[in-house]
Amino acid sequence: MSGPATGGLLLCRAEPLAVRSPAHLLRVRLLLAPAGAWTVLVPEEKPWLAGDESVAEVFSGWGSTIAVGSSRPVLGLWWEGDRAGFSLAGGFRRTVSQEWDAAGRPSGDSDAMRTLAARLGLDPVLDLEELERLTRSGAGPGVDGPARLRGLTALLTRAGMTLPPGLTPGEPADRLRGAARMAPGVEVLEWSGRRDALRARLDVVEAGPLGPWLRGPRARRLGAAQVAAGAPLLAWAARRRSPAWAAAGAFLLTQGAFSLAYDRARARSQPAGAPRGPGQAASSRGLAWWCSHARYGGVRRAASR
Repeated sequence: MSGPATGGLLLCRAEPLAVRSPAHLLRVRLLLAPAGAWTVLVPEEKPWLAGDESVAEVFSGWGSTIAVGSSRPVLGLWWEGDRAGFSLAGGFRRTVSQEWDAAGRPSGDSDAMRTLAARLGLDPVLDLEELERLTRSGAGPGVDGPARLRGLTALLTRAGMTLPPGLTPGEPADRLRGAARMAPGVEVLEWSGRRDALRARLDVVEAGPLGPWLRGPRARRLGAAQVAAGAPLLAWAARRRSPAWAAAGAFLLTQGAFSLAYDRARARSQPAGAPRGPGQAASSRGLAWWCSHARYGGVRRAASR
């Protein structure tokens, strides 16, 4: 190795299908590959690190975005020279982090390893003991930051993670990219503009807790109830010449009609039971824009942070 290596990996405890759509929200070119029961993502762009953000901040932010979109734990591993660390994001839960310097001295959240074991379903006694061993200071060969991360990934094989050959903490970014391109089942995720971002955001919302209220039997019942309540309310308000009640009736009628139309459009664009992906969008761009920006803008903004 000619100089200090800088690189990182994103590890999500989910299959690639669940990771693909939220990963599009990062707006960067990524290599995605299966890693046992996990999915690994490697930055494809060069240079992928730009601006004032450190490598730790970049991978922590990326991990948080994917965790919100997939509702699965995401582990961001990073290293710079002999320093290294990880951040663990879990949906809307607090992100925890751990870091080691060149001498293997730890710093970060005091409960990082305990949180890691709990969120990943590791053994609360045996596995946690080994994790906490990684946070103890020590001198000698093989105790720098990247070595600690290699010990962490070795332990995570008990949680079903199997990294493809060559994707090893401490390797330079160029070597990681080369290994990721050769990984079985690898695919390239590429930012293709606003339309793909909108599709990805819709897929993220549908896969989340609000999904049943956006599409499916529950969404259809809610939309029908809104139309049924809004139409007579609007007619009653017109007779009484009440602008406030007329606005309420128009809102219910419009929202219900949009809900029913959105569910119908998504059903036409995607067969029942088919997996959802970023290329499967509603046939009406205006309808998709309204649902993404007006009705679920809060969720979209949270996933984009």
